[in-house]
Amino acid sequence: MTSPASPTPLVFVTGGVVSSLGKGIAAASLAAILEARGLKVTMMKLDPYLNVDPGTMSPFQHGEVYVTDDGAETDLDLGHYERFVNTRLSGLNSITTGKIYEQVIRKERRGDYLGGTVQVIPHVTDEIKRCIDAATSGYDVGLVEIGGTVGDIESLPFLEAIRQLRIERGQDMAMFVHLTLIPYIAAAGELKTKPTQHSVKELRSIGIQPDVLLCRSEQPLPDGERRKIALFTNVPEKAVISVIDQDNIHKIPRWLNGQQLDQLVVDQFRLQGKAAPVADLSEWDAVVEASTHPIDEVTIAVVGKYVDHKDAYKSVGEALKHGGIRQRTRVNLKWLEAEDVERDGADSVLAGVDGILVPGGFGDRGFEGKVLTSKHARETRLPYFGICYGMQAAAVDVARHVAGLEGANSTENDRATPHPVIGLITEWRTQAGDIERRSEGSDLGGTMRLGLQEQRVKPGTLAHKLYGKDVVSERHRHRYEFNNRYRTQLEAAGLVISAKSMDDLLVEMVELPQDAHPWFLACQAHPEFLSTPRHGHPLFVGFIRAARERKAGGKLLSEAAA
Repeated sequence: MTSPASPTPLVFVTGGVVSSLGKGIAAASLAAILEARGLKVTMMKLDPYLNVDPGTMSPFQHGEVYVTDDGAETDLDLGHYERFVNTRLSGLNSITTGKIYEQVIRKERRGDYLGGTVQVIPHVTDEIKRCIDAATSGYDVGLVEIGGTVGDIESLPFLEAIRQLRIERGQDMAMFVHLTLIPYIAAAGELKTKPTQHSVKELRSIGIQPDVLLCRSEQPLPDGERRKIALFTNVPEKAVISVIDQDNIHKIPRWLNGQQLDQLVVDQFRLQGKAAPVADLSEWDAVVEASTHPIDEVTIAVVGKYVDHKDAYKSVGEALKHGGIRQRTRVNLKWLEAEDVERDGADSVLAGVDGILVPGGFGDRGFEGKVLTSKHARETRLPYFGICYGMQAAAVDVARHVAGLEGANSTENDRATPHPVIGLITEWRTQAGDIERRSEGSDLGGTMRLGLQEQRVKPGTLAHKLYGKDVVSERHRHRYEFNNRYRTQLEAAGLVISAKSMDDLLVEMVELPQDAHPWFLACQAHPEFLSTPRHGHPLFVGFIRAARERKAGGKLLSEAAA
């Protein structure tokens, strides 16, 4: 395979011993520090599963499906990346084994391999390397996270590809960072380094020698253990980095910077001429300060379908916390199952909260609970924020309980409903101006309205007040939309359509008049995907402010900036 003329230096992040150690957060934190030193940084995730993307995977298995501007359905780690660095990512930055094999087989069918036998080496590994180059070209540093753990058969092609890249480009263009677990055995009162030693041994058996070890543990790594690990793994002592459990993930950039992890990267890649001598982490310090020393706190109920698996609503949970950070407010999240609202009633399940958010989801399970939640918030004047399915639930609530449209529903849940206020969208215009169409018979994968699209916000509405502009862009992920046939009836019942697509065909946001309800707003898009800890998002900041005002008895509160 031919390498690009001036390839981007690459940091490969792998993990060992057990999964869920936090490779994504560690990689994103390192990227944030390098960015704080003035370097142009990008990130990507290589996932070993055979699905082409996570779009049709269960949230209980995979967690949240994160959506990029270009409409790619990606791994949730891309959400961590975009929340930690300023670079906007795309489908190029999320690669699965399924994507790789899909491309290789397509080339084979087309005859690109001239009749040769197609094999993992070189054809699959070449395709992996091509994807890495496509995603990282033009940056000062690219960070590439390898999903799974070392020793998994599924991730071997990715590990083989990065091994080849190191050989082809040399150590000053490719760096291996390995994250491992250092368990603490309470009965012995000891940190155990043996799992890390074996994890590195596994890596070395396939030809990869780590340059840096990130050692995840409950407490800081003592110097004796650090030296022992260095000796047994052939890693310099200064490159054995202690990564302790933090009560706030935003502390991690400062923690890693304190051990000069960024300097190891700068030195190995010889970036002294491009990188600032020190990292400016003042924005991260401000985020930590606002989180650590709040002036207020609120409790927000998140009424969803997948609350037993918090990763299913990862961006929503983070965006709510960001909304709090921007006004020095601690946000306590109360995760509630929509079916519990159906069974036990909204009054008892939702008692004692300052605001309610109803996030997205698919299918009829729990939908009635979401409708009842909307009704409860509307009648009790509790701040309500509906996202995607949460907007659709609000529309159904108003249709049934205010407009008197008995049996109103979404055709997703009841195809025979007499009042389909929510229906399958069959045609829409993309950001590029192309018309896309679908039918009931279309494949599930890739048939949603996806990605960043503009919408026009109606002046004088709550939405316009929060955004402060006439046209905004948000990321979408859904199959069903507000049925335009019911616009007039629902508007007559008091529902305000506060934003529509630029061609005026699709309802984007609805709300209640502010003289009828202090804060009731719902949107079809997913604003949580564009929220960051350093900047927040106007809808989430506004929602948390409304919850604070509700808690304070309706008083207007002075701004508290982070």
